[in-house]
Amino acid sequence: MRQTTLALGLAAVLLTAAPAYAQFAKPLDAVKYRQSAFIIMATSFGRLGAMVQGKAPFDAKAALENAKIVEFMSHLPWQAFQPGTDLPDSHAKPEIWKEMDKFKADAGKLQEMTPKLVAAAQTGKLDEIKVVFGQTAKTCKACHDSFREEL
Repeated sequence: MRQTTLALGLAAVLLTAAPAYAQFAKPLDAVKYRQSAFIIMATSFGRLGAMVQGKAPFDAKAALENAKIVEFMSHLPWQAFQPGTDLPDSHAKPEIWKEMDKFKADAGKLQEMTPKLVAAAQTGKLDEIKVVFGQTAKTCKACHDSFREEL
């Protein structure tokens, strides 16, 4: 019975992991996927930033919608940093593959901050959003400084 349960659990893990690898049959597919996820995340984060900086009027509903998008997207790009996807023009520094543990830790920091950003946006108070937005922006910058080629 225990072996059956273990086998079923292992099969479930393998089946859920297979689509992630299958969708990246080519290294360029993985690069496009992660770049698309980052673009969506950056666009929503930029909309929040415009409100935080007073460059756009504060809209509590839009702030919450954008914070939720950032939080959701913060989970997507990392699976696409696979061996062989360090292509020219991918904007990924070689340090990603040399320091994968640090890279994953930086991704984890972003994923820890984004629910806090959503919680701040749920208050509808710009001052609370500003604080968490700044903290979240620091996690983005730290990762970009270490692992992203400047355009």
